[in-house]
Amino acid sequence: MEDRLKNIVFSKNAVEFVTVAVQYCGYLENLDEEEALVTDKLTKLLPLLYLKATMLPESEMQDEADPEETVTEDVYNFILSRVYDIYGQNDTYLEVFLQDMKYSETPISASISEDVTDIYQDLKNFITIYERGVVEYANDALYICNENFKAYWGQKLVNVLRALHSLKYSGENDSFDDDFNNIDEAW
Repeated sequence: MEDRLKNIVFSKNAVEFVTVAVQYCGYLENLDEEEALVTDKLTKLLPLLYLKATMLPESEMQDEADPEETVTEDVYNFILSRVYDIYGQNDTYLEVFLQDMKYSETPISASISEDVTDIYQDLKNFITIYERGVVEYANDALYICNENFKAYWGQKLVNVLRALHSLKYSGENDSFDDDFNNIDEAW
């Protein structure tokens, strides 16, 4: 049983997913850039995160108790406010993939900062437990993260990626090209 769980928890696909999840969480925790650079980085990390999540091995819960949640409300609000401060007026986008949208006469909006932070919360809860190296707990955290990806944050990821793509390539963000060229000159 232990060997089977180790094969799942420490499989190549699980480790690669953890690697990208750590990069994503670390990036948001140390966020100190302007909108164009954050958008550029997120439009690269999010597709990679989605790809790695789709390749996660299937597992089963070993313990019926839910693993602890390590992202507190304060941490969540801290990340949320940092991302919101960067996007400001560009934070809100129209949501089109909600079931309620079919019956709504008014547009339904979503928030880049909220979606990015919701993804962060699930990933950070997962990697905090995974990094402890206790196979049974890591397995259960992997299972929950994978199930949440399928039911919740995977859809948020593709939705917010659509909004970020629009910001990056809409032409309204002309400063992106200038900032990118300035980075090349600095190197």
